[in-house]
Amino acid sequence: MEDGRSPGPRICEGDCAVLKRDDVFKAVPVLRRRKIIFEKQWFYLDNAIGHIYGTTFEVTSGGNLQPKQEVEETTTETKEAGTDNRNIVDDGKSQKLTHDDIKALKDKGIKGQEIVQQLIENSTTFRDKTEFAQDKYIKKKRKKYEAVITIVKPSTRILSTMYYAREPGKINHLRYDTLAQMLTLGNIRAGNKMIVMETCAGLVLGAVMERMGGYGSIIQMYPGGGPVRAATSCFGFPNLFFNNLHEFPLSKVDSLLSGTFSTETLPSESEDNVLLEEESNGLTDEKQSSLQEAEEESATEAAMEISQTEEQETMDINTEDVEFKENKEKENKENVREKQRKQWERRKKLIETAALLREKNADGLIVASKFHPTPLLLSLLEFVAPSRPFVVYCQYKEVLPDRSHPKLTMSGGGGYLLSGTTVVLDKGKSDSSSSEALKMEEPSSKRCKVQDLHC
Repeated sequence: MEDGRSPGPRICEGDCAVLKRDDVFKAVPVLRRRKIIFEKQWFYLDNAIGHIYGTTFEVTSGGNLQPKQEVEETTTETKEAGTDNRNIVDDGKSQKLTHDDIKALKDKGIKGQEIVQQLIENSTTFRDKTEFAQDKYIKKKRKKYEAVITIVKPSTRILSTMYYAREPGKINHLRYDTLAQMLTLGNIRAGNKMIVMETCAGLVLGAVMERMGGYGSIIQMYPGGGPVRAATSCFGFPNLFFNNLHEFPLSKVDSLLSGTFSTETLPSESEDNVLLEEESNGLTDEKQSSLQEAEEESATEAAMEISQTEEQETMDINTEDVEFKENKEKENKENVREKQRKQWERRKKLIETAALLREKNADGLIVASKFHPTPLLLSLLEFVAPSRPFVVYCQYKEVLPDRSHPKLTMSGGGGYLLSGTTVVLDKGKSDSSSSEALKMEEPSSKRCKVQDLHC
Protein backbone atom coordinates (compact mmCIF):
# COMPACT_ATOMS: atom_id res chain seq x y z
CA MET A 1 0.00 0.00 0.00
CA GLU A 2 1.09 3.58 -0.67
CA ASP A 3 0.97 4.66 2.98
CA GLY A 4 3.23 1.78 4.05
CA ARG A 5 0.54 -0.08 5.99
CA SER A 6 0.16 -3.81 5.43
CA PRO A 7 -3.12 -4.91 3.89
CA GLY A 8 -5.76 -6.52 6.08
CA PRO A 9 -6.86 -10.14 6.04
CA ARG A 10 -8.21 -11.52 2.79
CA ILE A 11 -11.49 -13.27 2.13
CA CYS A 12 -11.02 -17.05 1.97
CA GLU A 13 -13.35 -19.86 1.05
CA GLY A 14 -14.98 -21.28 4.17
CA ASP A 15 -14.82 -17.98 6.09
CA CYS A 16 -17.82 -16.46 7.79
CA ALA A 17 -18.23 -12.93 6.44
CA VAL A 18 -20.71 -10.11 6.98
CA LEU A 19 -22.40 -8.34 4.09
CA LYS A 20 -23.03 -4.63 4.59
CA ARG A 21 -25.24 -2.28 2.66
CA ASP A 22 -25.88 1.09 4.28
CA ASP A 23 -26.94 0.16 7.83
CA VAL A 24 -28.07 -3.39 7.01
CA PHE A 25 -25.88 -6.40 7.88
CA LYS A 26 -26.11 -10.12 7.17
CA ALA A 27 -23.70 -12.93 8.16
CA VAL A 28 -23.08 -15.55 5.46
CA PRO A 29 -20.54 -18.34 4.83
CA VAL A 30 -18.14 -17.79 1.93
CA LEU A 31 -18.72 -20.71 -0.45
CA ARG A 32 -18.29 -21.06 -4.19
CA ARG A 33 -21.34 -21.31 -6.44
CA ARG A 34 -23.70 -20.64 -3.58
CA LYS A 35 -26.50 -18.20 -4.31
CA ILE A 36 -26.77 -15.37 -1.76
CA ILE A 37 -29.87 -13.19 -1.43
CA PHE A 38 -29.32 -9.88 0.35
CA GLU A 39 -31.51 -6.76 0.19
CA LYS A 40 -33.50 -8.09 -2.79
CA GLN A 41 -30.27 -8.78 -4.71
CA TRP A 42 -28.87 -12.20 -5.57
CA PHE A 43 -25.23 -12.90 -6.34
CA TYR A 44 -22.32 -15.30 -5.84
CA LEU A 45 -19.26 -14.72 -3.66
CA ASP A 46 -16.81 -16.54 -5.97
CA ASN A 47 -15.14 -13.37 -7.26
CA ALA A 48 -14.83 -11.93 -3.73
CA ILE A 49 -12.44 -14.70 -2.65
CA GLY A 50 -8.91 -13.34 -2.45
CA HIS A 51 -9.89 -9.70 -1.95
CA ILE A 52 -9.29 -7.77 1.26
CA TYR A 53 -12.05 -7.50 3.85
CA GLY A 54 -13.73 -4.11 3.60
CA THR A 55 -13.77 -4.13 -0.21
CA THR A 56 -16.92 -2.73 -1.83
CA PHE A 57 -18.35 -4.68 -4.77
CA GLU A 58 -20.88 -4.04 -7.48
CA VAL A 59 -23.30 -6.77 -8.52
CA THR A 60 -23.05 -7.24 -12.27
CA SER A 61 -25.06 -9.35 -14.68
CA GLY A 62 -25.22 -13.03 -13.80
CA GLY A 63 -24.84 -12.32 -10.09
CA ASN A 64 -21.07 -11.80 -10.32
CA LEU A 65 -19.25 -9.40 -8.01
CA GLN A 66 -16.88 -6.77 -9.32
CA PRO A 67 -14.79 -4.43 -7.14
CA LYS A 68 -16.24 -0.95 -7.32
CA GLN A 69 -14.01 1.65 -8.90
CA GLU A 70 -13.58 4.79 -6.85
CA VAL A 71 -14.94 7.70 -8.86
CA GLU A 72 -15.21 11.32 -7.89
CA GLU A 73 -18.65 12.65 -7.19
CA THR A 74 -19.67 14.72 -10.19
CA THR A 75 -22.07 17.55 -9.65
CA THR A 76 -25.03 17.05 -11.92
CA GLU A 77 -26.54 19.75 -14.04
CA THR A 78 -29.82 19.32 -12.20
CA LYS A 79 -28.97 21.59 -9.31
CA GLU A 80 -31.86 23.95 -9.83
CA ALA A 81 -34.67 23.23 -7.42
CA GLY A 82 -38.16 24.43 -6.77
CA THR A 83 -39.42 26.30 -3.76
CA ASP A 84 -42.11 23.79 -2.76
CA ASN A 85 -43.85 20.64 -3.96
CA ARG A 86 -47.44 21.84 -3.88
CA ASN A 87 -47.91 21.72 -7.65
CA ILE A 88 -46.34 18.26 -8.15
CA VAL A 89 -48.90 15.54 -8.77
CA ASP A 90 -47.83 11.93 -8.35
CA ASP A 91 -49.84 10.46 -11.20
CA GLY A 92 -47.17 8.01 -12.39
CA LYS A 93 -46.68 9.87 -15.69
CA SER A 94 -43.71 12.04 -14.75
CA GLN A 95 -41.12 9.36 -15.70
CA LYS A 96 -40.55 8.88 -19.41
CA LEU A 97 -38.56 5.67 -19.01
CA THR A 98 -40.75 2.59 -18.80
CA HIS A 99 -40.07 -0.59 -16.90
CA ASP A 100 -39.01 -2.29 -20.13
CA ASP A 101 -36.57 0.53 -20.89
CA ILE A 102 -34.93 0.16 -17.48
CA LYS A 103 -34.74 -3.62 -17.89
CA ALA A 104 -33.09 -3.13 -21.29
CA LEU A 105 -30.47 -0.86 -19.71
CA LYS A 106 -29.71 -3.53 -17.11
CA ASP A 107 -29.41 -6.20 -19.79
CA LYS A 108 -26.87 -4.05 -21.63
CA GLY A 109 -24.72 -3.96 -18.50
CA ILE A 110 -25.33 -0.29 -17.73
CA LYS A 111 -24.24 0.43 -14.15
CA GLY A 112 -26.68 1.59 -11.52
CA GLN A 113 -25.16 5.05 -11.29
CA GLU A 114 -25.82 5.69 -14.98
CA ILE A 115 -29.37 4.35 -14.68
CA VAL A 116 -30.07 6.77 -11.83
CA GLN A 117 -28.72 9.65 -13.94
CA GLN A 118 -31.01 8.73 -16.84
CA LEU A 119 -33.98 8.51 -14.48
CA ILE A 120 -33.22 12.03 -13.32
CA GLU A 121 -32.91 13.34 -16.86
CA ASN A 122 -36.16 11.69 -17.95
CA SER A 123 -38.18 12.92 -14.98
CA THR A 124 -40.45 15.85 -15.85
CA THR A 125 -40.95 16.88 -12.21
CA PHE A 126 -37.45 16.48 -10.80
CA ARG A 127 -36.40 20.11 -11.29
CA ASP A 128 -39.62 21.33 -9.69
CA LYS A 129 -38.90 19.44 -6.46
CA THR A 130 -37.23 21.11 -3.51
CA GLU A 131 -33.55 20.39 -2.89
CA PHE A 132 -34.45 18.14 0.02
CA ALA A 133 -36.94 16.21 -2.12
CA GLN A 134 -34.34 15.84 -4.89
CA ASP A 135 -31.79 14.35 -2.47
CA LYS A 136 -34.44 12.00 -1.13
CA TYR A 137 -35.35 10.93 -4.68
CA ILE A 138 -31.70 10.27 -5.62
CA LYS A 139 -31.08 8.29 -2.44
CA LYS A 140 -34.16 6.14 -3.05
CA LYS A 141 -33.18 5.37 -6.66
CA ARG A 142 -29.58 4.62 -5.75
CA LYS A 143 -30.71 2.12 -3.16
CA LYS A 144 -32.89 0.42 -5.76
CA TYR A 145 -30.60 0.37 -8.78
CA GLU A 146 -27.06 0.64 -7.46
CA ALA A 147 -26.35 -2.93 -6.36
CA VAL A 148 -23.38 -2.21 -4.09
CA ILE A 149 -22.32 -4.30 -1.09
CA THR A 150 -19.33 -4.29 1.24
CA ILE A 151 -17.88 -7.47 2.71
CA VAL A 152 -16.50 -6.94 6.22
CA LYS A 153 -14.88 -9.25 8.76
CA PRO A 154 -17.12 -10.27 11.69
CA SER A 155 -16.50 -8.61 15.03
CA THR A 156 -18.36 -8.06 18.28
CA ARG A 157 -19.46 -4.57 17.25
CA ILE A 158 -20.71 -5.63 13.82
CA LEU A 159 -22.51 -8.78 14.95
CA SER A 160 -24.14 -7.10 17.94
CA THR A 161 -25.34 -4.29 15.68
CA MET A 162 -26.66 -6.83 13.18
CA TYR A 163 -28.56 -8.86 15.77
CA TYR A 164 -29.98 -5.78 17.51
CA ALA A 165 -31.31 -4.46 14.20
CA ARG A 166 -32.62 -7.74 12.77
CA GLU A 167 -33.53 -9.98 15.71
CA PRO A 168 -33.25 -8.08 19.03
CA GLY A 169 -35.39 -10.60 20.88
CA LYS A 170 -32.82 -13.35 20.34
CA ILE A 171 -30.19 -11.37 22.25
CA ASN A 172 -32.54 -10.11 24.99
CA HIS A 173 -32.46 -6.60 23.47
CA LEU A 174 -28.78 -6.26 24.41
CA ARG A 175 -27.33 -3.10 22.86
CA TYR A 176 -23.75 -3.12 21.61
CA ASP A 177 -22.74 -0.31 23.99
CA THR A 178 -24.13 -2.32 26.90
CA LEU A 179 -22.13 -5.35 25.76
CA ALA A 180 -19.01 -3.18 25.63
CA GLN A 181 -19.59 -2.11 29.25
CA MET A 182 -20.00 -5.74 30.28
CA LEU A 183 -16.63 -6.68 28.78
CA THR A 184 -14.96 -3.75 30.54
CA LEU A 185 -16.62 -4.22 33.93
CA GLY A 186 -15.92 -7.97 33.79
CA ASN A 187 -12.21 -7.32 33.19
CA ILE A 188 -12.17 -9.78 30.28
CA ARG A 189 -8.62 -10.40 29.10
CA ALA A 190 -6.38 -13.14 27.75
CA GLY A 191 -5.49 -15.89 30.20
CA ASN A 192 -8.63 -15.54 32.32
CA LYS A 193 -10.80 -18.39 33.56
CA MET A 194 -14.32 -17.09 32.92
CA ILE A 195 -17.81 -18.40 33.63
CA VAL A 196 -20.45 -17.24 31.13
CA MET A 197 -24.16 -17.80 31.54
CA GLU A 198 -26.14 -16.30 28.67
CA THR A 199 -29.26 -16.82 26.57
CA CYS A 200 -28.27 -14.36 23.82
CA ALA A 201 -27.75 -16.91 21.02
CA GLY A 202 -24.05 -17.10 21.87
CA LEU A 203 -23.32 -13.41 21.20
CA VAL A 204 -21.96 -12.69 24.68
CA LEU A 205 -19.92 -15.90 24.59
CA GLY A 206 -18.44 -14.91 21.23
CA ALA A 207 -17.58 -11.44 22.55
CA VAL A 208 -15.74 -12.97 25.51
CA MET A 209 -13.89 -15.41 23.25
CA GLU A 210 -12.85 -12.58 20.93
CA ARG A 211 -11.54 -10.49 23.81
CA MET A 212 -9.56 -13.42 25.26
CA GLY A 213 -8.05 -14.28 21.87
CA GLY A 214 -7.93 -18.05 22.42
CA TYR A 215 -5.91 -17.81 25.67
CA GLY A 216 -7.43 -18.94 28.95
CA SER A 217 -10.54 -21.03 29.54
CA ILE A 218 -14.28 -20.38 29.36
CA ILE A 219 -17.03 -22.39 31.04
CA GLN A 220 -20.42 -21.86 29.44
CA MET A 221 -23.39 -22.61 31.68
CA TYR A 222 -26.47 -23.48 29.67
CA PRO A 223 -30.14 -24.36 30.31
CA GLY A 224 -31.95 -27.16 28.53
CA GLY A 225 -30.40 -29.95 26.51
CA GLY A 226 -27.38 -28.13 25.09
CA PRO A 227 -25.71 -24.74 24.55
CA VAL A 228 -26.90 -22.38 21.80
CA ARG A 229 -24.03 -20.89 19.77
CA ALA A 230 -25.66 -19.54 16.61
CA ALA A 231 -24.04 -16.11 16.97
CA THR A 232 -20.75 -17.63 18.14
CA SER A 233 -20.38 -19.49 14.86
CA CYS A 234 -20.71 -16.19 12.95
CA PHE A 235 -17.42 -14.93 14.42
CA GLY A 236 -15.48 -17.48 12.39
CA PHE A 237 -13.07 -18.39 15.19
CA PRO A 238 -10.32 -20.93 14.44
CA ASN A 239 -10.44 -24.33 16.11
CA LEU A 240 -7.82 -23.16 18.62
CA PHE A 241 -10.42 -20.93 20.28
CA PHE A 242 -12.68 -23.91 21.02
CA ASN A 243 -10.02 -26.10 22.62
CA ASN A 244 -10.49 -24.43 26.02
CA LEU A 245 -14.24 -23.85 25.75
CA HIS A 246 -16.17 -26.00 28.22
CA GLU A 247 -19.88 -26.39 28.90
CA PHE A 248 -21.91 -27.39 31.94
CA PRO A 249 -25.69 -27.69 32.38
CA LEU A 250 -27.45 -25.50 34.93
CA SER A 251 -29.45 -28.52 36.06
CA LYS A 252 -26.26 -30.04 37.53
CA VAL A 253 -25.15 -26.96 39.51
CA ASP A 254 -27.09 -27.79 42.69
CA SER A 255 -25.79 -31.35 42.78
CA LEU A 256 -22.24 -30.10 42.22
CA LEU A 257 -22.51 -27.63 45.09
CA SER A 258 -24.08 -30.20 47.42
CA GLY A 259 -21.48 -32.84 46.61
CA THR A 260 -23.94 -35.30 45.10
CA PHE A 261 -22.76 -34.86 41.53
CA SER A 262 -22.01 -38.23 39.91
CA THR A 263 -18.25 -38.90 39.67
CA GLU A 264 -18.37 -42.49 38.48
CA THR A 265 -15.37 -43.72 36.54
CA LEU A 266 -15.65 -43.66 32.79
CA PRO A 267 -16.32 -47.00 31.09
CA SER A 268 -13.13 -48.54 29.75
CA GLU A 269 -12.69 -49.64 26.18
CA SER A 270 -12.99 -53.29 27.21
CA GLU A 271 -16.41 -52.60 28.73
CA ASP A 272 -17.50 -50.89 25.54
CA ASN A 273 -16.32 -53.88 23.52
CA VAL A 274 -18.24 -56.25 25.80
CA LEU A 275 -21.42 -54.24 25.24
CA LEU A 276 -20.87 -54.23 21.51
CA GLU A 277 -20.19 -57.97 21.48
CA GLU A 278 -23.36 -58.67 23.44
CA GLU A 279 -25.41 -56.60 21.04
CA SER A 280 -23.73 -58.15 18.01
CA ASN A 281 -24.36 -61.63 19.46
CA GLY A 282 -28.00 -60.73 19.87
CA LEU A 283 -28.10 -59.57 16.27
CA THR A 284 -26.37 -62.81 15.17
CA ASP A 285 -28.99 -64.87 17.00
CA GLU A 286 -31.70 -62.96 15.24
CA LYS A 287 -29.96 -63.56 11.92
CA GLN A 288 -29.71 -67.29 12.60
CA SER A 289 -33.37 -67.51 13.55
CA SER A 290 -34.33 -65.64 10.39
CA LEU A 291 -32.24 -68.06 8.33
CA GLN A 292 -33.89 -71.02 10.02
CA GLU A 293 -37.30 -69.57 9.26
CA ALA A 294 -36.28 -69.11 5.64
CA GLU A 295 -35.15 -72.75 5.45
CA GLU A 296 -38.38 -73.99 6.97
CA GLU A 297 -40.41 -71.97 4.50
CA SER A 298 -38.41 -73.27 1.56
CA ALA A 299 -38.74 -76.86 2.85
CA THR A 300 -42.49 -76.47 3.15
CA GLU A 301 -42.73 -75.04 -0.31
CA ALA A 302 -40.52 -77.84 -1.70
CA ALA A 303 -42.92 -80.40 -0.26
CA MET A 304 -45.72 -78.90 -2.26
CA GLU A 305 -46.23 -79.62 -5.91
CA ILE A 306 -44.82 -76.41 -7.42
CA SER A 307 -43.08 -76.03 -10.69
CA GLN A 308 -39.27 -75.70 -10.95
CA THR A 309 -39.54 -72.06 -12.02
CA GLU A 310 -41.56 -70.98 -8.99
CA GLU A 311 -39.10 -72.66 -6.62
CA GLN A 312 -36.17 -70.77 -8.19
CA GLU A 313 -37.99 -67.43 -7.85
CA THR A 314 -38.70 -68.13 -4.18
CA MET A 315 -35.03 -68.92 -3.51
CA ASP A 316 -33.95 -65.65 -5.17
CA ILE A 317 -36.37 -63.67 -3.03
CA ASN A 318 -35.09 -65.34 0.17
CA THR A 319 -31.49 -64.57 -0.80
CA GLU A 320 -32.32 -60.88 -1.30
CA ASP A 321 -34.07 -60.76 2.08
CA VAL A 322 -31.03 -62.25 3.82
CA GLU A 323 -28.68 -59.73 2.17
CA PHE A 324 -30.97 -56.85 3.13
CA LYS A 325 -31.09 -58.04 6.75
CA GLU A 326 -27.31 -58.39 6.86
CA ASN A 327 -26.81 -54.82 5.62
CA LYS A 328 -29.39 -53.52 8.07
CA GLU A 329 -27.74 -55.33 10.99
CA LYS A 330 -24.34 -53.97 10.01
CA GLU A 331 -25.73 -50.43 9.86
CA ASN A 332 -27.41 -50.83 13.26
CA LYS A 333 -24.17 -52.06 14.80
CA GLU A 334 -22.28 -49.01 13.46
CA ASN A 335 -24.96 -46.67 14.77
CA VAL A 336 -24.78 -48.26 18.22
CA ARG A 337 -20.99 -47.89 18.28
CA GLU A 338 -21.15 -44.22 17.19
CA LYS A 339 -23.85 -43.43 19.75
CA GLN A 340 -21.82 -45.01 22.55
CA ARG A 341 -18.72 -43.11 21.49
CA LYS A 342 -20.55 -39.76 21.60
CA GLN A 343 -22.06 -40.54 25.00
CA TRP A 344 -18.65 -41.50 26.32
CA GLU A 345 -17.05 -38.27 25.05
CA ARG A 346 -19.88 -36.11 26.42
CA ARG A 347 -19.66 -37.75 29.82
CA LYS A 348 -15.89 -37.32 29.88
CA LYS A 349 -16.16 -33.59 29.06
CA LEU A 350 -18.85 -33.14 31.69
CA ILE A 351 -16.63 -34.62 34.42
CA GLU A 352 -13.66 -32.51 33.27
CA THR A 353 -15.77 -29.34 33.45
CA ALA A 354 -17.09 -30.30 36.88
CA ALA A 355 -13.49 -30.63 38.08
CA LEU A 356 -12.74 -27.11 36.80
CA LEU A 357 -15.75 -25.70 38.64
CA ARG A 358 -14.83 -27.48 41.90
CA GLU A 359 -11.60 -25.49 41.97
CA LYS A 360 -13.73 -22.39 42.65
CA ASN A 361 -11.05 -20.08 41.25
CA ALA A 362 -12.79 -18.48 38.27
CA ASP A 363 -11.54 -14.99 37.42
CA GLY A 364 -14.97 -13.58 36.65
CA LEU A 365 -18.64 -14.21 35.99
CA ILE A 366 -20.84 -12.87 33.19
CA VAL A 367 -24.62 -13.36 33.34
CA ALA A 368 -26.91 -12.20 30.51
CA SER A 369 -30.02 -14.31 30.71
CA LYS A 370 -33.78 -14.19 30.22
CA PHE A 371 -34.17 -15.90 33.60
CA HIS A 372 -34.37 -14.14 36.94
CA PRO A 373 -30.80 -13.11 37.72
CA THR A 374 -30.83 -13.47 41.54
CA PRO A 375 -30.77 -17.30 41.89
CA LEU A 376 -28.34 -17.60 38.98
CA LEU A 377 -25.93 -15.10 40.50
CA LEU A 378 -26.05 -16.51 44.03
CA SER A 379 -25.38 -20.07 42.87
CA LEU A 380 -22.68 -19.32 40.28
CA LEU A 381 -20.77 -16.96 42.58
CA GLU A 382 -19.68 -20.03 44.55
CA PHE A 383 -17.34 -20.94 41.71
CA VAL A 384 -15.66 -17.49 41.54
CA ALA A 385 -12.44 -16.69 43.40
CA PRO A 386 -12.33 -13.79 45.90
CA SER A 387 -11.74 -10.24 44.69
CA ARG A 388 -13.00 -11.04 41.20
CA PRO A 389 -15.55 -9.04 39.18
CA PHE A 390 -19.02 -10.14 38.15
CA VAL A 391 -21.48 -8.51 35.75
CA VAL A 392 -25.20 -9.21 35.41
CA TYR A 393 -27.37 -7.96 32.55
CA CYS A 394 -31.16 -8.10 32.72
CA GLN A 395 -33.41 -6.71 30.03
CA TYR A 396 -36.18 -5.84 32.49
CA LYS A 397 -35.78 -2.64 34.48
CA GLU A 398 -37.05 -2.55 38.06
CA VAL A 399 -40.25 -0.52 38.31
CA LEU A 400 -40.94 1.30 41.54
CA PRO A 401 -44.38 0.90 43.14
CA ASP A 402 -47.06 3.52 42.47
CA ARG A 403 -45.26 4.54 39.32
CA SER A 404 -46.02 4.13 35.61
CA HIS A 405 -46.86 0.70 34.23
CA PRO A 406 -43.86 -1.15 32.70
CA LYS A 407 -45.78 -2.51 29.71
CA LEU A 408 -46.73 1.02 28.71
CA THR A 409 -43.39 2.72 29.28
CA MET A 410 -40.74 0.15 28.36
CA SER A 411 -39.67 -0.02 24.72
CA GLY A 412 -38.15 -3.52 24.89
CA GLY A 413 -34.56 -2.35 25.10
CA GLY A 414 -32.15 -1.09 27.69
CA GLY A 415 -32.48 -3.08 30.87
CA TYR A 416 -29.82 -2.68 33.55
CA LEU A 417 -26.31 -3.78 34.45
CA LEU A 418 -25.28 -4.91 37.92
CA SER A 419 -21.55 -5.16 38.58
CA GLY A 420 -19.57 -5.94 41.68
CA THR A 421 -16.66 -7.78 43.27
CA THR A 422 -16.60 -10.98 45.29
CA VAL A 423 -15.32 -10.70 48.87
CA VAL A 424 -14.73 -13.25 51.63
CA LEU A 425 -16.15 -12.67 55.10
CA ASP A 426 -15.97 -14.69 58.30
CA LYS A 427 -18.96 -16.88 59.00
CA GLY A 428 -21.44 -15.28 61.33
CA LYS A 429 -20.63 -11.75 60.24
CA SER A 430 -23.06 -9.96 57.98
CA ASP A 431 -22.68 -7.32 55.37
CA SER A 432 -25.91 -5.38 55.42
CA SER A 433 -25.37 -3.64 52.10
CA SER A 434 -24.71 -6.79 50.11
CA SER A 435 -27.36 -8.87 51.86
CA GLU A 436 -30.03 -6.24 51.27
CA ALA A 437 -29.02 -5.76 47.66
CA LEU A 438 -29.08 -9.47 46.84
CA LYS A 439 -31.62 -10.62 49.50
CA MET A 440 -29.28 -13.18 51.03
CA GLU A 441 -31.13 -14.85 53.87
CA GLU A 442 -28.39 -17.04 55.41
CA PRO A 443 -24.84 -15.96 56.34
CA SER A 444 -22.16 -17.34 54.04
CA SER A 445 -18.41 -17.22 53.85
CA LYS A 446 -18.53 -15.70 50.36
CA ARG A 447 -20.39 -12.49 49.61
CA CYS A 448 -20.49 -10.05 46.75
CA LYS A 449 -20.02 -6.33 47.06
CA VAL A 450 -22.20 -4.35 44.69
CA GLN A 451 -20.27 -1.56 43.01
CA ASP A 452 -22.47 -0.07 40.29
CA LEU A 453 -25.99 -0.34 38.99
CA HIS A 454 -26.39 1.01 35.44
CA CYS A 455 -29.86 1.58 34.02
